[in-house]
Amino acid sequence: MPRAGLTPAAVVDHALELIDAQGPEALTLAAVAGRAGVATPSLYKHVTGGLTELRRLIAVRVTEELAERLAASVLGLGADGDEAMTALLNAYLDYAEQHPRRYAALPQAPDPDRDLTQAAARLVGVIIAVLNGYGLTGEESVHAARAVRSTAHGFASLSAGGAFQLAADLTVTRQRLIRVLVEGLRAWPQKG
Repeated sequence: MPRAGLTPAAVVDHALELIDAQGPEALTLAAVAGRAGVATPSLYKHVTGGLTELRRLIAVRVTEELAERLAASVLGLGADGDEAMTALLNAYLDYAEQHPRRYAALPQAPDPDRDLTQAAARLVGVIIAVLNGYGLTGEESVHAARAVRSTAHGFASLSAGGAFQLAADLTVTRQRLIRVLVEGLRAWPQKG
């Protein structure tokens, strides 16, 4: 019988607490079981596929969290591409800054999976909706979405990894990077 109060979602909560505290490399079933106060074999009642399944559930959760954060950042901003894109990029970078280890656990090229595909589609859908504010649709919106993701992920990963060691204020760099991307999107070709 599964332990009262322990569900797959609760197991993911414990796993994310572990990742937030120690990083994705610390993720083991034994460590999660210890946080949950159960024996390791008990986790299989809630996460039947073991560590592989737990990593998949974490990927879905983190992707959903990031998608929700992005959607909330642009809610009510209308069709103003610049304002919405600035809000979206700030929300993305804020999430990665506030949860650097959780963000590092996010797979960049995940295995095909229905739940993860749906979460990723929502995330990309928010970006595409903002790009529509620039008049970008079809293939051009896909190309632009890739540019947005590359910019946001690159800055987030380098920043979280401590790659920016020079004394200049990183906030200024971030603001200027966002401005460069926004200005580039204004000049983006409408058709390929």
